[in-house]
Amino acid sequence: MSAFSTHLALHNNLQRTHRPLPEFLNTRINAYFEEYDPKKWGGGHIMRGRTPGVDDVRLTSNDYLSIAQHPEILQAMAKSILNDGNGLLMSGVFLHGNNPQMNLERKLAEYMHAEAGVLCQSGWCANTGLIQSIANKNIPVYIDMLAHTSLWEGIQSASANAVPFMHNDPEHLRKQVKHHGAGVIIVDSIYSTMGSICPLTEIVDISEENGCILVVDESHSLGTHGPHGEGLVVALGLTEYVHFRTASLAKAFAGRAGFITCPKRFSEYFRYESNPAIFSSTLLPHDVAGLDATLTVIQREDWRRKRLHANAAWLRASLEELGYNLNSSESQIVSLEAGPEQSTMKLRDALESHGIFGSVFMAPATPKNRSLIRFSVNALLTENELERIVEVCRDIREEVDMQNWPSTRRLRRASRPAPAVPPASQPELALAA
Repeated sequence: MSAFSTHLALHNNLQRTHRPLPEFLNTRINAYFEEYDPKKWGGGHIMRGRTPGVDDVRLTSNDYLSIAQHPEILQAMAKSILNDGNGLLMSGVFLHGNNPQMNLERKLAEYMHAEAGVLCQSGWCANTGLIQSIANKNIPVYIDMLAHTSLWEGIQSASANAVPFMHNDPEHLRKQVKHHGAGVIIVDSIYSTMGSICPLTEIVDISEENGCILVVDESHSLGTHGPHGEGLVVALGLTEYVHFRTASLAKAFAGRAGFITCPKRFSEYFRYESNPAIFSSTLLPHDVAGLDATLTVIQREDWRRKRLHANAAWLRASLEELGYNLNSSESQIVSLEAGPEQSTMKLRDALESHGIFGSVFMAPATPKNRSLIRFSVNALLTENELERIVEVCRDIREEVDMQNWPSTRRLRRASRPAPAVPPASQPELALAA
């Protein structure tokens, strides 16, 4: 065997064996495997259930408008791949002039009634990059406790001071701002775990009263809410008062990108200040072409939004009638909160054994022992599929011990009438006596 052959053989052998990892990393890895040891979970894993079959109902996709297979969008992407390949593969800082990505930014900004906008590689990059670009260690950042993790990550990237406020509680936010002073307020328009809708008008009032910057993540309302899907901020007539809107285009837009609405001057500042913008490549040409076609479809096909909202409203009403606590969901996100992770595994298995597949949410996506199964409703769910979901949820209530879930007990407590005040303790009656 030649020297080169010997070297190649040794090299290939090294490719198959990895150097031992240092103990400080092994400690972290071992902690994960100890936490999710199948012996502790009845031989399973909370995030790994059955594999869906062809006839099963899948409620795991964020393709709310059911456009991921739309022929116009696929044709636009295919044409771009054949004509443009993967493009120039360069950082967005080098983009200028007349090019498809910046043209799409202008179209999306106009669609959302904004002065300007910036496309990012993902919703995560949009949120982390934006917060990093507008906050610092001297600025308090007020954030709803259920806001998306990417927004919390942005605060950390900015080395800013996170000041949480209770979910959808404007009065608690008001107290926090009064105590800490003007800063950045961050909310989701629709919250991704429970489907609750932010009281945006009240949040805007607090922002205006105190000279704050307001950031609204519209990931789960862009495309689905507003006259033609422009989002909740447009629907409520609040565009003038919201400084920045962000969105993942991997939800209703069924693509792969993020977007930020902003003042025109800020858009250039962002490209040269945001680390994700500077140190990531631009979107690929077929991503841009697909999103451009998607925008046309979303604006034109209003029936998809109507079907989505009708499907979601019917499902929410039917599940609430069965006694499930949907935690104030008012959107296409409908969650069953079983609570402890073992209870959620039982719920997952019960649903999947009847052909209903939702998404498991657990810590860190939810607080510990408030895990849940999330149903993502879409526009093309049929009447039979919706009835099947409800029928299964009706039939498994005893099997999953729904009546004893913490969320069910909270619902019962909230439904109890306030105790009557004894007549003797009522001031006006006491005075009359």
